[in-house]
Amino acid sequence: MHRLYRLIDEDPRFHALQRSRSRFAWSLVALVLTGYYSFVSVIAFAPALFARALYEGTTISIGLLAALAVLLLSIGLTGLYIVRANRVFDRLNRTIVDDARSRFEHR
Repeated sequence: MHRLYRLIDEDPRFHALQRSRSRFAWSLVALVLTGYYSFVSVIAFAPALFARALYEGTTISIGLLAALAVLLLSIGLTGLYIVRANRVFDRLNRTIVDDARSRFEHR
C-alpha cells in the first residue's frame, strides 16, 4: 500500500467519515425502499384504493399522486445526499487527505 494511502487509512477521522457516510446512505436507502414497497404493496393488496379518483369529477387518481410522491421522494432524498456530501463529507475528506499529504511530505 502506498504510504499516503496508509496515512489516510490510519487517520481515525477517515474511519469515522466512512461510518457516517455509510450510515447516512443506508438510512436514505431504507426510506426509498419503504416508500417504494409501500406503493407496490398497495397496488398488490388494495388496488381499489389507488384506482379511486382524487375527488369527484376528476380523472386524477390517488394512485397517480402516490406514484408522483414516490418519484419526488427519490429525487428529494438524492438531493439531500448531494447537499450533505458537498457540505460535510467532501469537506472532511479534503481535510483528511490534505493532512495526510502534509505528513507524507514531512517524512
